[in-house]
Amino acid sequence: MKENITVYIVDREGEKHELLAPTDMNMNVMELCKSYDLPVEGTCGGMAMCASCQCYLESEHDLAEQSDAELDMLDQAFFVEDNSRLGCQIDITEQIDNIVLRLAPEA
Repeated sequence: MKENITVYIVDREGEKHELLAPTDMNMNVMELCKSYDLPVEGTCGGMAMCASCQCYLESEHDLAEQSDAELDMLDQAFFVEDNSRLGCQIDITEQIDNIVLRLAPEA
């Protein structure tokens, strides 16, 4: 098992950030972005209740099925696309190594 994976985040200015993410700390993408001081609010603390960590999946990764809570929140969010996901709902696991995500515009 890999101790760290790489997550690529494209910020709102179009700059691509390479983040090293530990797979053994039970973190999600929203928490990872915050730990690197990227502009992700995560107002609700990762409960899929605010959409302030919305991002767009830009790589061919096969993510887990979206929960009802995530779908309901995206239903109310701004700038939603077919590839929208909530960062707090994407767990840091080996399956997402080298994932590319773009931060959604702020509402």
